[in-house]
Amino acid sequence: MKKILVTGGLGYIGSHTVVELQNSGYQVIIIDNLSNSSLDVLEGITNISKTPPAFERLDLRFKADVADFFKRNQDIEGIIHFAASKAVGESVVNPLLYYENNLNTLIFLLQECNAYGIENFIFSSSCTVYGEPDSLPITEDAPVKTATSPYGNTKQISEEILKDTCSISPLKAIALRYFNPIGAHETVEIGELPAGVPQNLVPFITQTAAGLRKELSVFGDDYPTEDGSCIRDYIHVVDLAKAHFIALQRLLSKHNETQFEVFNLGTGRGSSVLEVVNSFEKTTGEKLNYKIVARRPGDVVSVYADTKKANEVLGWKAEKTMEEALASAWKWEKKVRSIQ
Repeated sequence: MKKILVTGGLGYIGSHTVVELQNSGYQVIIIDNLSNSSLDVLEGITNISKTPPAFERLDLRFKADVADFFKRNQDIEGIIHFAASKAVGESVVNPLLYYENNLNTLIFLLQECNAYGIENFIFSSSCTVYGEPDSLPITEDAPVKTATSPYGNTKQISEEILKDTCSISPLKAIALRYFNPIGAHETVEIGELPAGVPQNLVPFITQTAAGLRKELSVFGDDYPTEDGSCIRDYIHVVDLAKAHFIALQRLLSKHNETQFEVFNLGTGRGSSVLEVVNSFEKTTGEKLNYKIVARRPGDVVSVYADTKKANEVLGWKAEKTMEEALASAWKWEKKVRSIQ
């Protein structure tokens, strides 16, 4: 049974990916510092997969602790690296936090990969590497432009670090550039659980509908789009988790074409913020209190994926609908509120 390390494995996308790995027979060990996650997620993962994953609370910013972990776990065959700070707005306000957390942790992991001969690495990247795109939909060949936020810049730099490392070592890496994950697992055992005020649209929508937030702020209605609000490619988190599993299998089976590969993960369809709001109201029957406010620094106008490469080369395709994602997100929100 192959042992796979999942960093940030108690986080939103990480936890769903752990479930996919364990349901497919992999032995998973999770590293998480619980800065934006909860130990309760372990129970949810276990309830779904019927297997408790190994877990270590560890902060990857501390190099000595990372080295000690790998010294004790020398049989790891692959790493899926999620652990990172990920809010665009926060990165604009506190860039040094993002550079420290997102870059140092990757470097420390790769140093241990070199030390122990770990050759398979899946990196959680982002469509933010494209900046404000020249054309849509975005293909993997689109230019990586000047980042619109420090968060986006850390993803660009991380990909460069990976590419350079692959060029001088046996490391094989896949960077998955994904768009906007939403929704929750169909069992409602795990879902998005942001600490504090949500930085992403859908959890803010569900918290507003649940009465936790007074109103939802829509950042701008004067963008050059049909309804004036920003457009994003919203993908169900379970579809996204399955892509990480498929990418890992690609490396383990040596089906990769080059040592460093990139794939876009999205639905191929853009939806505006106001479209998502309207879809939520229609799907759940809940009326949302929202208002239009000023644009948010770091936001691009419109981003959605060309998924042809992921569909044809990776052998993956998003299957779940926006309505399924929003319905599951609302079920998850109601469960969380009933517990508290």
